[in-house]
Amino acid sequence: MALWGGRFAKSAAESVRNFTESISYDRRLYKHDIQGSQAHAHMLAKAGIIPQASADAICAELDRIRDRIDRGDFTFTSDLEDIHMHIESALIEALGDEGARVHTARSRNDQVCLDIRLYLRDEIISLVEGIRSLQEALVGQAEANKRTILPGFTHMQHAQPVLMAHHLLAYAEMFDRDIGRLMDARKRLNVLPLGSGAIAGTTLPIDRESVRKELNFPVMSRNSMDAVASRDFTCEVLAALAIFAMNVSRLSEDLILWMSQEFSFIVFSDAYCTGSSLMPQKKNPDIAEISRGKTGRVYGALTSILTICKGLPLTYNRDLQEDKEGLFDAIDTVHAILSVYPDMIRTMTVFPERMRQAASDPGLMATDLAEELVRKGVPFRHAHHKVGSLVRFAAEHGKRLDEVTLEEMKSVFPEADEEMLHLFSPERAVEKRDIFGGTGYRQVEQQLAFWEKHLQEKPEI
Repeated sequence: MALWGGRFAKSAAESVRNFTESISYDRRLYKHDIQGSQAHAHMLAKAGIIPQASADAICAELDRIRDRIDRGDFTFTSDLEDIHMHIESALIEALGDEGARVHTARSRNDQVCLDIRLYLRDEIISLVEGIRSLQEALVGQAEANKRTILPGFTHMQHAQPVLMAHHLLAYAEMFDRDIGRLMDARKRLNVLPLGSGAIAGTTLPIDRESVRKELNFPVMSRNSMDAVASRDFTCEVLAALAIFAMNVSRLSEDLILWMSQEFSFIVFSDAYCTGSSLMPQKKNPDIAEISRGKTGRVYGALTSILTICKGLPLTYNRDLQEDKEGLFDAIDTVHAILSVYPDMIRTMTVFPERMRQAASDPGLMATDLAEELVRKGVPFRHAHHKVGSLVRFAAEHGKRLDEVTLEEMKSVFPEADEEMLHLFSPERAVEKRDIFGGTGYRQVEQQLAFWEKHLQEKPEI
């Protein structure tokens, strides 16, 4: 029986029940729904709205219902739209009139908002732990390759030599901001909406403060209409997940390129690759590729919720039922990425010599040469032009920069000296970038020391 059926002379058509149900996906909220209902029952009894014996019976039966769902011994049906109706119906079936007291002074409007907030509060902590694991994997590879030099790229062109550790730690920084965004979102969603009712609160003398304390919310919602109508907290979580997925996708692109035969900088473990059904020689970076593809899936969930919410008048509208499926899918997608990506990073093999060879082109040290001219008092823009002319001279004469003689260099810019002939070592180029945030050996050691300490700290809840 529908819990709202008193107004209706006919039952909903089966097609309508199938169209309007959400139990196929919102059943995952059952633990949070039960947790909220128990806190609500405790409050109703303390406030003298229902007998203490009724609250005790409700809470005990809710424990049994949770155990049944845990065991897989609970029947879900589209006849009962959502997880709230399933649990309340099971209560009424077991307890009769006593069970019917549980929904006193609340609506499914504030109930579902509570469930989602409780769910996201827990999920964000789990997601952050997964991202931490990914950071640890990156830092581990950075530590193992803190002397490995590779070419850094701009516009997908060789730019300047950098340490592989520096490159990997750039992603550790990105993922730390992802953690920050998720934890910031958690702070804003960590608000008790229960007690808002359908739209305007209740005439019954409820004690929202006691529910807040029991469920460990730092604050209560100040406005009942905002509490039931807003899903900006869902949008914010999805935005944070979308940015994280974007960062993973960028890392995936780097790794896919590095594993290509054209680069041959790394290779993934056999355990984290697949082959071709046709070409026996193939070893494909599937995890990185699929992760890159799943980014679009997370973007879709964000776009969906923004579109759902953009034209809704206050307060609750049934459109908001569509907020959960995309949210759950995005969370599941990110969890799936995090279940495999850290170990893929940990187990990959790096080929330092191949990286160093790619970074040995003396053209990558052209900026170093320009900065040497700056030390001699040449304005940088002029120095840039002079070195560019030398690069052209070398190309026209079929030479690398490190093959140009001092006399030839002096013919392009008279400021040249013997020291400038020794600038074309990638190791020296890296070592000289000894500024905070730079790729210099000492600076990267300091970055690694920071990360070793930082990863032992837990994000503030």
